[in-house]
Amino acid sequence: MTASQPIAAPAAPAPRIRAAALLVLAVVLAAALAGCASRPVDDAERLSREGRYEDALALLDDALRRQPDLPALRTAHDRQRDRVVMQVLARAEVALASGRLDEADGLADRARGLAPGHARLAAVDAQRAQARAAQQRQAAARTQAAAVRAQAAAAAAATAAPPPLPAALSAAFQKPVALEFRDAPLRQVFEALARSTGVNFVFDKDVRGDAKVTVFLRQVSLDEALRVILATQQLDRKLLNDSTVLVYPNTAAKQREHQELVTRTFYLANADARQMQTLVRTMTKTRDLHADERLNLLVVRDTPEVVRQVERLVATLDLPEPEVMLAVEVMEVASSRLDQLGLNWPGTLQFGITGANGQIELGQRGNFTASIANPALLATLRGDSGSTNLLANPSIRARNREKAKVQIGDKLPVFTTTSAVNVGVSTSVTYLDVGLKLEVEPTVQLDGDVTIKVALEVSNLLREVSGPGGSLAYQVGTRSSSTTLRLKDGETQVLAGLINDEDRQRALGVPGLSTAPVLGKLFGTQSDTRNKTEVVMLITPRILRQLVPPPVADATIASGTDSQPGALSLRMAPAARAGVAPGRGGAALSVAADDAARSAPADPAPVAAPPAASVLLSSSAEARVGETAAVTLQNRSGLAVSGELLFDAQALQPASAGAGANDAAGRMPFQLQPRGQAVLVLRVLPAAAGQRLALQVGSLQASGDGAATAEVRLDGEAVLQVPAGPGEAPK
Repeated sequence: MTASQPIAAPAAPAPRIRAAALLVLAVVLAAALAGCASRPVDDAERLSREGRYEDALALLDDALRRQPDLPALRTAHDRQRDRVVMQVLARAEVALASGRLDEADGLADRARGLAPGHARLAAVDAQRAQARAAQQRQAAARTQAAAVRAQAAAAAAATAAPPPLPAALSAAFQKPVALEFRDAPLRQVFEALARSTGVNFVFDKDVRGDAKVTVFLRQVSLDEALRVILATQQLDRKLLNDSTVLVYPNTAAKQREHQELVTRTFYLANADARQMQTLVRTMTKTRDLHADERLNLLVVRDTPEVVRQVERLVATLDLPEPEVMLAVEVMEVASSRLDQLGLNWPGTLQFGITGANGQIELGQRGNFTASIANPALLATLRGDSGSTNLLANPSIRARNREKAKVQIGDKLPVFTTTSAVNVGVSTSVTYLDVGLKLEVEPTVQLDGDVTIKVALEVSNLLREVSGPGGSLAYQVGTRSSSTTLRLKDGETQVLAGLINDEDRQRALGVPGLSTAPVLGKLFGTQSDTRNKTEVVMLITPRILRQLVPPPVADATIASGTDSQPGALSLRMAPAARAGVAPGRGGAALSVAADDAARSAPADPAPVAAPPAASVLLSSSAEARVGETAAVTLQNRSGLAVSGELLFDAQALQPASAGAGANDAAGRMPFQLQPRGQAVLVLRVLPAAAGQRLALQVGSLQASGDGAATAEVRLDGEAVLQVPAGPGEAPK
């Protein structure tokens, strides 16, 4: 045993050396692993600052698969995943607000795949359920409203009412005429028009039938000729039916006597009733106008022409205002570093008797000793660093050209003391807002861009300041930015650069020696403080409702004249020729249509035969019993075409009464203007169930400007298939 002791003694330090080596190796490996983990984390943070959250998460996913045991990497991955989930759920809420439920479902599923137990996911699921229920309620309400309107329409149709005024001129007023009169009596001109066109004219008692008329018209319709003659003679007309016209003087008294007035109520969904009232009164000169602010409606009483003009004005202006959802993300990234290194020497030196209090005698100077405070020397070794990332992620829904404001922070109380004679001292408190203030005002452009006025202010409390009487005030640091952006729908803009960089250096120690460059740390303590904060804002507009302006044709409204708003224009067809001269005495020269043979020259020029006409026939392919089927006849020539639609009266009937059809014989006449078309609507009867019905066209005739007729070629076919009802087989 004594022989083994000299051998064991030299080997005792070996385990300690191996343990130290293993410790050093572990530290080196940990540092290497930390360096490997810091690179993907830094890259992910850079992508996140650029707004590429999905790319940052994908980068961390890949790094975590390669190195699953790194805590720093896993922490960064979890933080980035939460950020992506918050962004996806914010987009889902925007989709829900705009009614895109399918898109919201997909985004919610995406967030559930990333974080199934996220707290905000349950709230989004509840919103989705509420949106689905609201959509179903709206569909049921629309169905019920349609049924109520159908019942009201049926009740109105069953109620006896006076015959409606003709909304448009019939085919008789579109007959072409040619007039040549010089100083002819007005009565003679209208007699010739009545004989040639079959239109009845009734004159007011104040119309002068012997008034002289001089007019030359070629290639115009009866409607255009009437408008020209009446306008030049200070007359106006009123349609009594589709072939009768009342002529009366165009004076204010006669207008009030003969013009039919209608009352129309306009329920406004978006426009303001008062503003619409001002606009309508300015544009149409309507006096009988009432606006109800409680129901936001407009009541107009005027002629049918003016009411139709008001209706088009309301349709072009009563449009919903655009709305924008602004997804805002505000981050305040702060970093701080503190380094303190040095020796704290005593700042005071005492010379006297240790432990003595009060006065001492100089005779005891032999007991005097020098002393300093304990500890005599203090070494300071301190380092501190940190970083913060404060995030605000509000979603703001704002209307067009209206401000929206978000404020996140605290209210600091500030007390104010006031003293007055015979009153005493009174104290009041006011509050100072500290935190984040964001104001946005979006403007939606017609091209899909969004112009946003942004005002951002970030304030924080620096320190408290003591005032007189024990009052307190606060020193507040503020950073603000105001700008105007124009972004596309869904485009993200980053606003950065609001940086506060603070660098402080402090030396405490022996005067003159503590500030030395290298040896100063031996004679004092040097402190280096570095604080840096930056405010970054990301804003993304998403248009929820866009303004859809009407087409140019709908936005252009014929407004009549200044004295007669809504009156028909005197413009004629491009091929028409007209000349009106003052009366000088003379007789009528010629009149068109049936009177053309009487007033024509002795040797009229031969009329060339018009070319052949072509009519295209088509119809609905299928219709069930009780439904309607449309038959379309299109005239592809420059000639007027007339004919009859032939159908089985047991299987079909005209959809509207008074269509001129012979129900028993199954015939429906029609008239086609040059290059025009007609749509004939038939209702399917129960006897047609399961049949394949072929519709025919007969008695086709085409005529031009003269009396000559032309042959008509029929193209296409009209075949209607009626499905069989339950339990019935097709015939």
